[in-house]
Amino acid sequence: MFGNMISNMMVKPGQSPLFDTPEAHGLGYENVEFKTEDNVTLRGWLIKGGNDKVIVQTHFGVQCNRGGWTPKGHGPITPWKKDIQFLRQAKYLVEQGYSVLMYDMRGHGESDLGPIPWVSWGPEEAKDVLAAVDFVTERFPEAAIGLLSICMGAASSTYAYGRENGLASRKNVKAMIAVQPLLYTCFVEALGLPGFMARAGERISQKRLGFDMGTPNFINDVPKVTVPTLVVQNQNDPWTRMGMVEDYYNALTVEKELKLLDIEKSRFAAYDYVGAHPEDLMGWFERFM
Repeated sequence: MFGNMISNMMVKPGQSPLFDTPEAHGLGYENVEFKTEDNVTLRGWLIKGGNDKVIVQTHFGVQCNRGGWTPKGHGPITPWKKDIQFLRQAKYLVEQGYSVLMYDMRGHGESDLGPIPWVSWGPEEAKDVLAAVDFVTERFPEAAIGLLSICMGAASSTYAYGRENGLASRKNVKAMIAVQPLLYTCFVEALGLPGFMARAGERISQKRLGFDMGTPNFINDVPKVTVPTLVVQNQNDPWTRMGMVEDYYNALTVEKELKLLDIEKSRFAAYDYVGAHPEDLMGWFERFM
């Protein structure tokens, strides 16, 4: 019982329906879909701005989608009390002359499940990042691309750099903002789950995914990142280990910056900060694109 409960919390797909639309923010857009290398159909919005600079936004995992996160449907106890609308930063970026691709990773929002019908915390979703970049490249062959990669999105983008013929070969990608990258092992440790519960969940997840979630480590792929990278982290985040974030930053061999936020004691506070204060972060793209 404990095993299924913990595993569902960590890897069960489809936990957050799409709750926001570009129309609500006055944005022009196109509904798009594209396929990954393993034939998974991903769906999203192409928010229309300029043609020479495009941001690929990759959301965080499990209870999220391209529109962001909402407390609705998650019961009375939630980690954040209001909607986190990712379209806020999209609106800001469009006003600065960017187009923005916002898409659902496999098993999230309106995208299909992958061959492994569970959330892998990045190794499988790396294929989605590559497909998103290739889709943008096809639509805007001359455009510079920036990656706005949030939590599991940051992990997925980093794994995508580590793959053979991965992001390092996409020379039109010029910059990345990695918001709160998080290893599964650090998350479980920070949650403080009793050992027997954590182990029970890990056994179920391993059967579902076909690998031990504690084994893949995107820190190993960080030195393969080839573009200037801004790492953003709430230093009051209770769901991470700051040493891991520092390991990520220190392993980067490109031009880099670590922006530590001193905001509310919640991991979700930083997710909300991105849209509430985009002018504080998005200049990173302007520097390199």
